[in-house]
Amino acid sequence: MPAARPPAPPRRRMATPLLADAGGELYPFIFIAASGFLLAMFAASLYNARVLPAFLAAGTLLAVAVPVIRWPVAMSAAWLLLAGSSPEMWLGDLIGQENTITAIVKVIGLALLAVCMLRYGARLDPFNPAFAYVGMFIIGMAHGLWPTLTVLDSVRSLIGAAAPFAFSFSRLSRRWCNAIIGATIWTPTVIVGFGALLALAHLRPLFTSLGGVIRLQGSTHPAFLGGFAAAAIYAALVELYRDGRQRNVWAIVINYLILVLSGARAPLAGALVVTTLAFFFLKSEHFSAARRLPMVLLGMLALPVLVAFASGSSSIRLLNVLSSDARDLSGRDVIWPLFEQAWDASPWFGWGIGAGKVVVDPESLIAHLLGTTAAHNEYLRMGVDGGYVGLGLLILSMALWCIQGTRRARQTDRFILRAVFVAFAVHSFTDNTLIAATASVMFAWISAVFARSALEAEAAQDAARDAAPPVVRTRRPVEGLARSGR
Repeated sequence: MPAARPPAPPRRRMATPLLADAGGELYPFIFIAASGFLLAMFAASLYNARVLPAFLAAGTLLAVAVPVIRWPVAMSAAWLLLAGSSPEMWLGDLIGQENTITAIVKVIGLALLAVCMLRYGARLDPFNPAFAYVGMFIIGMAHGLWPTLTVLDSVRSLIGAAAPFAFSFSRLSRRWCNAIIGATIWTPTVIVGFGALLALAHLRPLFTSLGGVIRLQGSTHPAFLGGFAAAAIYAALVELYRDGRQRNVWAIVINYLILVLSGARAPLAGALVVTTLAFFFLKSEHFSAARRLPMVLLGMLALPVLVAFASGSSSIRLLNVLSSDARDLSGRDVIWPLFEQAWDASPWFGWGIGAGKVVVDPESLIAHLLGTTAAHNEYLRMGVDGGYVGLGLLILSMALWCIQGTRRARQTDRFILRAVFVAFAVHSFTDNTLIAATASVMFAWISAVFARSALEAEAAQDAARDAAPPVVRTRRPVEGLARSGR
């Protein structure tokens, strides 16, 4: 007699959120908390009026916290667009305090992470590059810091360096992932549009002239805009191979146009390589070869046109680079030897997280001539911060993080993302890719794609388990009865 079907094993579910959707039950709590806060502020002001600014700042944070807790998906996408607009630049032009504004933007991102962890649950991400930064910080404290680097500065640098990778420590919803991916795709367009509004208000020019060449900057710096555009191209390319929608084709074209006008050479080279590899070597049911051919032909026609114009143009940076008159445009040949000397002074363990920011004195002649103290080379900067040991930890963690995050992803996602990591590693030889605002957008998008792949893999496992045929078991005869022939 067949036995009953055994019960199916329980499905893996997301951790129970601590902040459930309270709906109307949340409003009485908000009213009570706001009333108590106002009473406390009134009592404190009677005691000492100088505490009022602190209460006003705390009240502002509480006012911001309410919509963040209520709508974390929308607030996360809005934060990504805000980070991409680079308020430390357009707002810094008006009020100064660029470092403070940058810190506030990153703190808001960490606050959003805390909300996501409370809503969706935390998760262990053992290969997250943030652990490499923690290791470099510990090594630096044990070895000794750079003479002008304080412990507090090193702690701030640690938080800032690890913040872009933080969202991978939270389980994330499908809606959150889709919102972040969409925001990444359209961040450059928002930057240019917002920059146009600033230009109309005579607050910040839409284009800038650096070294005698014209570059599109929007509300940010041209190099940052190029980094955002490259990340947007990668994000749109992943989505195009998943669903084949025409809007992703237009997104790629628009972001390539922005990338070319920004004059960012390394991001453009990386985006071209990744796009070319995907177009020629990656199969997709949703993006056929027939649809790729017009875009390939357009790109092949555009390149010789650019080269032809390059021979007689030096005002557009990309054309200036393609011409024979192109030179080093960022002073890397001047500033790199300073970082090499600092690294040689402590080759194995470096000088602690944040040392790369203070190697060049901001008041020195080189800093004033170049307009920056950054290395324009993440390997040099990480070598100064952590030496060969710290740099090795970071490279290893990035590689393992990529492999782990794409292990269960779709074939198209896995191919493009791993190509993106390689392009990012090459790009890091000539730019500040890990400390710039572009890192916050880039790695938030990668965390979203990793989380979506994990959710899809879990859903596929659950579907396969539900579709499996029932296990039929027959009763085994009792040993005594079998021997007697009964």
